[in-house]
Amino acid sequence: MLSEQSAATVRATLPAVGAAIGEITERFYAGLFAAHPALLRDVFNRGNQAAGTQRQALAGSIAAFATHLVDHPDQRPDAMLARIAHKHASLGVTPEQYAVVHEHLFAAIAAIAAVLGAAVTPEVAAAWDEVYWLMANALVAVEKRLYEESGSRERRLWEVVERVTETADVASFRLRPADGGPVAGFRAGQYVSVRVELADGARQIRQYSLSGAPGSGIRQFSVKRVRGGDAGPDGEVSNHLHARVREGDLLELSEPYGDLVLDVDDTTPLLLASAGIGVTPMIAMLAQLAEDGHGAPVTVVHGDRSPADHALLDDHEAYAGKLADATTWFWYERDVPAGAHRGLVDLTAVPVAPGTRAYLCGPLPFMRTVRTQLIERGVAPADIHYEVFGPDLWLAKS
Repeated sequence: MLSEQSAATVRATLPAVGAAIGEITERFYAGLFAAHPALLRDVFNRGNQAAGTQRQALAGSIAAFATHLVDHPDQRPDAMLARIAHKHASLGVTPEQYAVVHEHLFAAIAAIAAVLGAAVTPEVAAAWDEVYWLMANALVAVEKRLYEESGSRERRLWEVVERVTETADVASFRLRPADGGPVAGFRAGQYVSVRVELADGARQIRQYSLSGAPGSGIRQFSVKRVRGGDAGPDGEVSNHLHARVREGDLLELSEPYGDLVLDVDDTTPLLLASAGIGVTPMIAMLAQLAEDGHGAPVTVVHGDRSPADHALLDDHEAYAGKLADATTWFWYERDVPAGAHRGLVDLTAVPVAPGTRAYLCGPLPFMRTVRTQLIERGVAPADIHYEVFGPDLWLAKS
């Protein structure tokens, strides 16, 4: 709970701090990486840092959390906290790292006091300090529970037993524990963190959705090669996995995390909508539904550039075909086969059963469009769940 005095102070200063948050975060990361260069080398996504998207993510998280607190001082934004806590747990974040972030974040705020002018006073600093520690302590508590549930925050070595080329830019990797030990279960929709050592010695980490069936002794994740361009540089880890990792190689994997998971009974109608590489958690969900013998209607929606770009297309169709009552709706921008639709995903003609629960994964514009259309069709906002890849996960809160 945010104290009444701090809530009033944060509410009054939020516009000024929000306007300067870009400069604050730029100074924050510069100071943090100068003092702790290993964090950039081995924890933070260097591509996102170069493109500036990581700074946008931090700004978005601070603004979203502070705004929620001043609007609802007696409540915590638990859904947002859970999502970021799962990301942190997959990276192995420790409580001590929050103190390091606090030190450099508030040093950055102090450094631009002249820009903010009278907005930064001891009272203002104390109020924002309270906001930070409310957020940090809440995340530490959630992450502690996640570590306890998973049994370990340490990564484990896994051996690649098979590599499958899905499309020109997507490959699936199937792995088993290198130590021959047991494989814990996971919930359909979760992801693992994968750490690789790059040519310059950096040990970078990325999250990839598990795209195989839950309950197997094999872990499978599918990776889209990120090609650079106006949006930023080539993806370091995705290109490394595509170019260098083959059968017999070892990779470090975290335990499974993620809060976009199936939570339904056999009577709940479902809609699983994806675009591009967002298909990966949907495949695991369909595999789980097929294994469970889900009997209620399942509507499977996907959009892609072409069938040749549609990763895991055979699995998409095969798992849907095993369900008692499933329909598939695929959209392609080119090379459209019979039975599919041309263009972008459009739910106008798609039947949506009353009481439908929807799961979405893909680019933000796609998810916002589909979410809007579902609400217009009568789906309750609380029944629409989504996963966001990359550092912009807070931006999907609306």
